[in-house]
Amino acid sequence: MASRAVVTGVGHYLPERIVPNAEFEATLDTSDEWIRTRSGIERRHFAAKDETTSDLATRAAEAALKDAGLTGEDLDAIVLATSTADLTFPSAATMVQARLGMTKGFAFDVQAVCAGFVYALSNANALILSGQAKRVLVIGAETFSRIMDWTDRSTCVLFGDGAGALVLEALNGNGTADDRGILSTDLNSDGRYKDLLYVDGGVSTQSTGHLRMQGNQVFRHAVDKLAKTAETALDKAGLNSGDVDWIVPHQANIRIIQGTAKKMGLPMENVVVTVQDHGNTSAASIPLALSVGKERGQIKPGDLIVTEAIGGGLAWGAVVLRW
Repeated sequence: MASRAVVTGVGHYLPERIVPNAEFEATLDTSDEWIRTRSGIERRHFAAKDETTSDLATRAAEAALKDAGLTGEDLDAIVLATSTADLTFPSAATMVQARLGMTKGFAFDVQAVCAGFVYALSNANALILSGQAKRVLVIGAETFSRIMDWTDRSTCVLFGDGAGALVLEALNGNGTADDRGILSTDLNSDGRYKDLLYVDGGVSTQSTGHLRMQGNQVFRHAVDKLAKTAETALDKAGLNSGDVDWIVPHQANIRIIQGTAKKMGLPMENVVVTVQDHGNTSAASIPLALSVGKERGQIKPGDLIVTEAIGGGLAWGAVVLRW
């Protein structure tokens, strides 16, 4: 018997305000067609003025707990992936912990930008496998609308706000690739590529800053690195792309998603795509896509899923799990 971190609940939350591409035409030299053809994005959600990342995270967490039939008191830990926490400290995770009525255990944030949820899942998996926690709530939540330069048409049309969450529970498996739960993880980073995607401000530099991106360079790295990390994670689990039911990728750009699927030898029918509705929600995009994929009836119990992401750092990675 082997312990596995198994998904027992999933949920998401999107702010009420929907922003279609056409809304940018009034203030930028851009068009719905330009945004759609280059990114696949048609609309995104923006948080209300008084709505913070921890607010979004709490709503997604409540949905995931309801799906799992649990309450905050049943949790041992919360791992929250975000680059847009409410405050410098404390962590957004501890704010969610308080709102869920969770008075024991521990909560912390993980910051790996768009790869954040993959990093958070990997950490949560390690907590379960090491015996430090039996039930872990893993959240990805972002308010990227707060770090946009609204005069930069190459970046501000790409991002959105939202949150998604999973409940992971320690359950026994047989130690084979047929087990439910996380089967393997693969994490990578290379700090030499900092200038390709970053925010030009922060606490230590005493400014909030805006997101800056060399889109063409990020694209060039993305497809190759995403396909490789997915294949490495599959190899670690003793599987290959032919075993995959669904790729649930980071939703940044439809062309990156298509390129990665092609490199992995899988058709787009095997890919959960939500980028058209959400834009790039950074660490929230994968759990959002998992929750929406289940809601649509795409993801079913027993399905083998590969999820991969790349973000600022550069940081990238993949997780293989059986639903």
